[in-house]
Amino acid sequence: MSFKILNEEGFARRGVLTTKTSSINTPVFMPVGTYGAVKGVTPDQLKDIGFEVILGNAFHLEQRPGSKLINKFNGLHNFMNWNGSILTDSGGFQVWSLGDLRKVFDDRVEFKSPLDGKKIVMYPSDSIQIQLNLDSDIIMVFDDCTDYPSTLSEAKKSMELTHRWALESKKYFDQHSKQHLLFGIVQGSEYPELRLKSLEYLTSLNFDGIAIGGLSVGEPREKKTKILQILAPELPTHIPHYVMGVGTPEELVEGVRYGIDMFDCVIPTRNGRNGYIYTEKGILKIRNSEHKNSNKPLDENCDCYTCRNFTRGYIHHLDRCNEMLASTLMTICNLSHFHKLMKDIRESLEENKFEEFVEYFYDMRNLKKPKL
Repeated sequence: MSFKILNEEGFARRGVLTTKTSSINTPVFMPVGTYGAVKGVTPDQLKDIGFEVILGNAFHLEQRPGSKLINKFNGLHNFMNWNGSILTDSGGFQVWSLGDLRKVFDDRVEFKSPLDGKKIVMYPSDSIQIQLNLDSDIIMVFDDCTDYPSTLSEAKKSMELTHRWALESKKYFDQHSKQHLLFGIVQGSEYPELRLKSLEYLTSLNFDGIAIGGLSVGEPREKKTKILQILAPELPTHIPHYVMGVGTPEELVEGVRYGIDMFDCVIPTRNGRNGYIYTEKGILKIRNSEHKNSNKPLDENCDCYTCRNFTRGYIHHLDRCNEMLASTLMTICNLSHFHKLMKDIRESLEENKFEEFVEYFYDMRNLKKPKL
C-alpha cells in the first residue's frame, strides 16, 4: 500500500491511494454496493462514469449469499465483475441498527438474523475473516457504533469497546492478511475529549487508514462539522482519512476542507431512484409537473450518458410509469454529479485554487459558505 499526497491547501489534500487492485485518486466518493451491486447500474456504467472504488457490506454479504461462497468465486471482485478497488464495511453499523435484536458483550455481539431469525455470534475476528473471504482491498475493523444521543458515560463505554475490538481486529488481520489494508474507526459521539482520545489510541495501532464513524446516526450537521474541526489538526498526515456514511455535496466539500480523503453514502443512488437529481444549482425534482413537456436534459451542465441522450420530459414519463429505466438514468446522472464534484475538487487542489472552488460551489447554490 502507498498513499502519496500530491497537493495540500489548508487541511485539504490531493492524493493517490494504491491498493492491491488499483490506484484511487483522492479525495474520492465511493458508491455504495451493499450486496455486491450498486443499485440500478452495472459495473461497466460505474467504470464509464470514472469510479475507481466502491463499497460493499460484510454483514449483508455474509447473510446472503455468504462470504465462503463468494470466496469460491475468487472473491467479490470476480463475483460481481468489478476490476476496481473494493472497501467493505465491517458490519458494526448494521449490528447497531438491529436494536433490540442484538446483545453486546465485551468480546462479541449476538444477534438474530434479520432474514430468518437465526442466532448469530460475531467476534471482531469473524468480521475480519468475512472481509478476507471477500478479498476486499480495504477492510474496516469491527466497531461499536454509538447511539445518538448518548450520555458522556455511555459514549465512553462504547468507545472503549470499539478500542478493544479494534485491537483484536488488528491482531487477527496481521496474522491472516495478504496485501489488504485495514482502517481503524474513531468513535466518541459528540464529545471532543472522547474523539481526540479515540484518535490518539487508534493512531498508536498503526492502521493503514483512519475512519471517523458515528457521524451518520442522526446528529445535526453542525455537530458533524464540529467533530471534523476538532479532529482535523490531529489526523495523522501519512495515511488516508475516511468519513463513513457521509454525505451530501455540501458535506463532501466541507469534509475535504477538514482533511477528509474518502466518503461513501447511499444518497445519490437512493435519491436518484426517487426522482431527486443533483445539479450545480441544487436539487431538481423530476416528478414535478413542470418537467412533463421539457426537452432540456436533467442538468444542462452535465455531460453524463443520461444528459447527453434523454430529456426531462422523457424521464418524467418513465418515472410516472414506474419504468425501471427511469431509476437507472437518474442514478447515472446523480453518480456522475458526485464523481465530477470530486474531480473538480481534485483539480482545484492541483491548481492551488480549492478555496476559490468552495466559493463557486456555494455561490452556485445560493448558500452561505461555513467558516473554517
